[in-house]
Amino acid sequence: MEETTWSHGNITPVQIEKEMKNAYIDYAMSVIVMRALPDVRDGLKPVHRRILYAMHEMGMTPNKPYKKSARIVGDVLGKYHPHGDSSVYDATVRLAQDFNTRYLMVDGHGNFGSIDGDSAAAMRYTEVRMARITQEMLVDIDKETVDFMPNYDESLQEPTVLPAKIPNLLINGSSGIAVGMATNIPPHNLNEVADGLIMLIDNPAIEVEDLMKAIKGPDFPTGALILGREGIKKAYTTGRGSVKMRACATIEEMAKGKHKIIVTEIPYQVNKARVIETIADLSRDKVIDGITALRDESDRQGMRIVIELRADVQPDIVLNKLYKHTQLQDSFGVIMLALVDGHPKVLTLKQVLSHYLDHRLGVIVRRTQFELNKAEARAHILEGLLIALDHIDEVIATIRSSQTDEIAKNALMNKFKLSEKQAVAILDMRLRRLTGLERDKIEDEYKGLQALIADLKAILASEERQRQIIKDELEEMKKKYGDPRRSEITIDTSDLDVEDLIADEEMVITLTKQGYIKRMNVNVYRNQHKGGVGVVGIKTKEDDYVHQIMHVRTHNTLLFFTSTGRTYRLKAYEVPEASSRNSRGTAMVNVLPLAVGESVTTMIDLEKIHADVNLFMVTRNGVVKRTAIEEYRNIRRSGLNAINLDEGDSLISINVTTGQDDVLIGTKKGIAIRFDENDARLLKRAAHGVRGIKLNAGDEVVGAGIIGSEDTDVQVFTISEEGFGKRNESAAYSRQNRGGKGSKNFKITDKTGDVVAVEIVKNSDEIMLISEQGKIIRFNMNDIAVKKGKAISGVKTQNLDSGDKVASIAVIPAEEMESEQETLDF
Repeated sequence: MEETTWSHGNITPVQIEKEMKNAYIDYAMSVIVMRALPDVRDGLKPVHRRILYAMHEMGMTPNKPYKKSARIVGDVLGKYHPHGDSSVYDATVRLAQDFNTRYLMVDGHGNFGSIDGDSAAAMRYTEVRMARITQEMLVDIDKETVDFMPNYDESLQEPTVLPAKIPNLLINGSSGIAVGMATNIPPHNLNEVADGLIMLIDNPAIEVEDLMKAIKGPDFPTGALILGREGIKKAYTTGRGSVKMRACATIEEMAKGKHKIIVTEIPYQVNKARVIETIADLSRDKVIDGITALRDESDRQGMRIVIELRADVQPDIVLNKLYKHTQLQDSFGVIMLALVDGHPKVLTLKQVLSHYLDHRLGVIVRRTQFELNKAEARAHILEGLLIALDHIDEVIATIRSSQTDEIAKNALMNKFKLSEKQAVAILDMRLRRLTGLERDKIEDEYKGLQALIADLKAILASEERQRQIIKDELEEMKKKYGDPRRSEITIDTSDLDVEDLIADEEMVITLTKQGYIKRMNVNVYRNQHKGGVGVVGIKTKEDDYVHQIMHVRTHNTLLFFTSTGRTYRLKAYEVPEASSRNSRGTAMVNVLPLAVGESVTTMIDLEKIHADVNLFMVTRNGVVKRTAIEEYRNIRRSGLNAINLDEGDSLISINVTTGQDDVLIGTKKGIAIRFDENDARLLKRAAHGVRGIKLNAGDEVVGAGIIGSEDTDVQVFTISEEGFGKRNESAAYSRQNRGGKGSKNFKITDKTGDVVAVEIVKNSDEIMLISEQGKIIRFNMNDIAVKKGKAISGVKTQNLDSGDKVASIAVIPAEEMESEQETLDF
């Protein structure tokens, strides 16, 4: 399409695409240059520069009383800033907030908002004045050190940049979103930036890595921790990077084995109230379990967020989850974008420092030239006064003989070779200057000016002198305004797994019939002899009793198989630790996402299972299923089906097989069957299974085990409700076909009660017996003699209180044993 060139009256048709492009480019450049991006020299955006300059013009210095914020806002709007009042006041407020600005530019009096996100009071209620350090941004501005430009209506002049005796861009940082670009420069410590500038002055060829020896990294006004130096190094060398920040938190002990987490510092630009709200939501939704109380105890003395925990949770794990799921750990995306000669540029650390030094060199030169001009002008006047004093009588005569000031001035100029300024100065001279003392003062002043002029000229002629002045000024700034670093730089532990925070120890995990689970150190249970009464290992409700005990290490991965045939995956350390051996534990529904009516029946230690073995499942109704372990390696936290069960059936036993083993199944009525595992073919994870034993009416499976092809020293241990147990050689059980009725295994009488467990054991194993009332006894397998006959009742293994019965047993293999000492006196 060709551009139309005709016009009609005052209307000129144009191509809308071209007009929109040009208009948008003009708008974008205006936003980039005049609103959103800071100048690399003074680190200020135009609105901030205008605020500080207006305060300077109004005399709002730190030693003067505060003035209403509305006055400075009105002055900035009326004289320099052609935008809304909210933009000016919001910028003023930010410069006065100690949680946003590292070195405050505005000293505020009144409500200037909070770290909780509360907004500042209206400008008519708050008062402001310049902060002490702000004077350093404006010092020497009246000495022609910077260029000025017309304001928006060309009625006044405003500075294009401030002299900036302090490196404001780095020490206070900056953030802004322009069109197509954004800047996000973190604040730094004044002492470190000054040291870095001095290093650059001494060695202009210095590398960023060496500068980082002085400028270690950002220093946020809210403190907190900075994790690692890689993000910092990338930001300093390329201009872009990400700095990880983490809240400062400590763990304190409370009564009854409880702990609380105390947060005293949070990452930069994080809203404290929103963090607390997020923690509360995570606790309510059970994403983070174990939080019992959450309080904000912050006051004028500092920040303090208190998170109280249950006694059965690991405080380190909870804290790690808080870092993962909340802004207690956050990142600061560094984009070191600033205006250089009016053009946006992404800068390295060295470039930012270099541009600032160039600016300060220019300020030093212009200030020195201004002072030189002033000194030379004064010396010129003094030279004229000295000439007049040397010829005072002639000067007086000349003046008295002149009819007008103009005639006198011209006469003095012609007679004594004076300039017009000198002649005017002589005419304005008071008679008292004719005294000898006054003459000495003029001569001394003249000599002093000559020395000053020589020094100023030497400064202008020597860049080395100029750089030394900058170094001296930086040292002065450090002395006046320097403070210790607030943000500590530590190693980056954010990528560490939770396991790195947990000691790898031996533990005993106990599960009750009603679904209460707890984890305790193995040393809680001492080794006792057969027939002992035992100790109360767990406090149960009246109708609850211990169902299963498992000996594990804290880093092991556990598979939980439930009554409904589902399986879940959990780390051992994620099982809540009990505060005492009498503790009942934590309800399983608070540990795993169990459905209503679903309960955990079997726990498996996945770390003890080889990659090419199988899991052999046995249900209460005698159904068996053999499945490759690989089918269960990647279990979701929400769980997966392990076996499809018939209505009324439940999964009671899981064992590991190699493909060459025999399976032994024992029932409540004293029947047992042994068959080759290969009689049950390998099935997929969600399959149903096949019959393992044909049960008589009223009978059910109570235990199952594996007899390896090379296991010649294993025995079958059977225990009854009343604590009668027996041990038989595995060879006493002949192999039968799967699905048969089996043979007699235990002689049941009124004295023995029904069989409660059948386990495969070795001579070197230890046994833990658990009663329905929660009593536990631990003894060596060798304490039970091996019997030849199967259909017998065995011997008494545990003295039970009246009404108490054996509930379950746990076998602790010898290879898992470690040297134990009795640490508790029962």
